[in-house]
Amino acid sequence: MKLDVIKLDGGKGGSIELPDEIFGIEEIRADILQRCVTWQLAKRRAGTHKIQVRNEVSRTGKKMYRQKGTGGARHGSRRAAQFVGGAKAHGPVVRSHAFDLPKKVRALALKHALSSKAKTGALIVLDAATVKATKTAALRASFAKIGVTNALVIAGSEVDANLKLAARNIPNVDVLPNAGLNVYDVLRRQTLVLTKDAVEAIRARFSPEEAA
Repeated sequence: MKLDVIKLDGGKGGSIELPDEIFGIEEIRADILQRCVTWQLAKRRAGTHKIQVRNEVSRTGKKMYRQKGTGGARHGSRRAAQFVGGAKAHGPVVRSHAFDLPKKVRALALKHALSSKAKTGALIVLDAATVKATKTAALRASFAKIGVTNALVIAGSEVDANLKLAARNIPNVDVLPNAGLNVYDVLRRQTLVLTKDAVEAIRARFSPEEAA
């Protein structure tokens, strides 16, 4: 797959060949994308929700009334869930929501996410993602020239310091280094913007030697 390379000011920067096995998948598997997104969101949940169980409720441990002869149910503590001020039964406790997802499935999901952007024409390749000054207005104008309003920008091995500062106040635009490329962020933005360095990093990431 061949794609034109553009510059941040809207000029032409030649063309680049994208590997079909990464960017040219025709049948996009929505089920694989869903599995990976669910895995990502579950892994980043804090899991700090907590209720008080019976041994944590600050109430008397004295027996409410005698065991037999009252005509009522037999109770031993006011900490039980059926009483006002008692503990909660089977409520949430601190735990991890993360679960395992095979590495091959995660890699396949990223390929399908990249291919989905290429297939719909929502993939842009930049010559380089650098700016001379930390001016948000200037960067917004540059993005407008290349038709970027809602995008994920993968800016290379390291994000240019001026670009990072200029982009942080632009809504719906995320700037990440190569290592930050992930399925969820690719899908949540309308456009995927890759630098040439990012394309080479993706190519190396899925090379047979790296996969082995």
